[in-house]
Amino acid sequence: MKVLGIIPARFDSSRFPGKPLIDLKGKTMIERVYEGAQKAQLIDKLVVATDDQRIVAEVERFGGHVLLTKSTHQSGTDRCAEVLERFPDYDIVINIQGDEPLVSAQQLDTLLAAFTDSNTQIATLVNPEVSQEDLNNPNRIKVVENAQQQALYFSRSALPNMHYAKSETFPWLRHIGLYAYRAHVLAELSQLSPCLLEQAESLEQLRWLYYGYAIQLIRTTIETPNIDVPEDVQKVLPFL
Repeated sequence: MKVLGIIPARFDSSRFPGKPLIDLKGKTMIERVYEGAQKAQLIDKLVVATDDQRIVAEVERFGGHVLLTKSTHQSGTDRCAEVLERFPDYDIVINIQGDEPLVSAQQLDTLLAAFTDSNTQIATLVNPEVSQEDLNNPNRIKVVENAQQQALYFSRSALPNMHYAKSETFPWLRHIGLYAYRAHVLAELSQLSPCLLEQAESLEQLRWLYYGYAIQLIRTTIETPNIDVPEDVQKVLPFL
């Protein structure tokens, strides 16, 4: 099993332009993400995928592997699919978030271990520790599973509706947006047309479910803060 790790990194983020290059105690964010992902034992090759020459120059400066990709991609998944075309001998691709400077190598390896099962097409992480605040927060994605621990549905709303439930508790799961795919599956996903469910929730993974792909849910309680807006930087600095 040969694993390709890809870190998509865009410069023109609408909420935080240039964030891959921000300084975090002497290192840029993209360097910290790269260093953290390098510690994963199951990743054979690690690549930054970007559409900006400034990020290319920074990754080359610290000795990382970087590829310049198209600027027209609508998602990190599409950017990963483009990179995969240049590495046809890899079996598994893991899409590593470029805005998590505290990325956990253990978390990456936990996700990749799901592919020891030859039936796994796509795998992602979920956290069983869900608060009432999480349930009410549309930016915290909830997911329900089937008997095989595969995703039935993802939503920004609390799932399921508990109106008729005989108990106030439920084994809720909160999605952690880290994905790995079999290489041929990733290539197929990049060719799918958007569906109405995806557009209603603004969740790309609903497109994959809609077209019949199985998403294996892997439990973890490891969760690292990401940097989405400038205010998030202060949440991360104490841990560096």
